[in-house]
Amino acid sequence: MLTFDQKIAILDSFPELERKDVSLGRVNYHFEGSAHEKKTVGYRFHPNGNGYIFAGLIGGYDTDDKGFVNVRDFTEEQLREILAASILSLSPNGDSAAPKSTDTASIVEAGDEIWTDGDGQELILKFEDETFFIYSGASLEMAFETREETEEYLIEEGFTFNRK
Repeated sequence: MLTFDQKIAILDSFPELERKDVSLGRVNYHFEGSAHEKKTVGYRFHPNGNGYIFAGLIGGYDTDDKGFVNVRDFTEEQLREILAASILSLSPNGDSAAPKSTDTASIVEAGDEIWTDGDGQELILKFEDETFFIYSGASLEMAFETREETEEYLIEEGFTFNRK
């Protein structure tokens, strides 16, 4: 099981999230860019190990009646995966097609990679804080710890390296 500090470090590594310290040493994380009324992604992370991630719009998880999943026993990879999926599900274009290349060009920075699928949709691969982030436009789609699992995901989804 990850420690409280490890979980907080993972949550802090997602630039889309804003930390909110609450009572009894607990910490919440909000996604202010949410296209939905729901803005809380991380809920009641506590030094005792408990913590919840909103997964009410992503499926595949056993959620409570408010759409949260207890991530007490999640590995780092599992926590990063559910966080990325939660943020994507709340993003304004979370369910829409990837942005046009002009939208992608406006957020690409030096060192980023563009990956393209057969339909011309583009994803941006960024390496920040020892993590590989995949963006669809300005919205985070996935996050991975290693280059190998990042490339495996992109290839499985039908994307090929296009350009830096």
